[in-house]
Amino acid sequence: MNLRSVTNPCTRKRNPKKGYRSVDVGLHEQLSVIEKLSQSDKRCYSIKLLCEIFGVHRSSYKYWCKRDKRISPETAKLHSQVKEVHRQSNGSAGARSVAIMTTNNGYPLSRYLAGNIMKKLDLVSCQLPIHAYKKATQEHVAIPNILGRQFSVTEPDQAWCGDVYLDG
Repeated sequence: MNLRSVTNPCTRKRNPKKGYRSVDVGLHEQLSVIEKLSQSDKRCYSIKLLCEIFGVHRSSYKYWCKRDKRISPETAKLHSQVKEVHRQSNGSAGARSVAIMTTNNGYPLSRYLAGNIMKKLDLVSCQLPIHAYKKATQEHVAIPNILGRQFSVTEPDQAWCGDVYLDG
């Protein structure tokens, strides 16, 4: 459903089923989209219409616009601490680990708050994958292991090794 079809009075008569949202994101994202659309240069949409489309009360939007957008020094320090702990773990620490390490550093933090801060800072836990290659325990049936993994030769052209690819 695009914005033109919603703003057209002919198509706006139908009410969608209960629980339907124009944008399936949180309230903060909806309000920021409303703000961007109402201030766009190409075509100005009224705030009343945008709030109606997104299912947001105008009073909530106006309250959101008047909020204090500055970050407190304590919050900034906590964010930098979470970034530092995540960097020290080479990106492998999740919300629980970040909360424990940050608390050990003297900044009390619950795992839920750690998860929210990590989401806000776009920090994702990434575990290193296990090495995929396995050492062969049995010799191949059709190809004998003549060298026996003894690749140190004393003179040139004594042993040749390579990959064979048969097509078809």
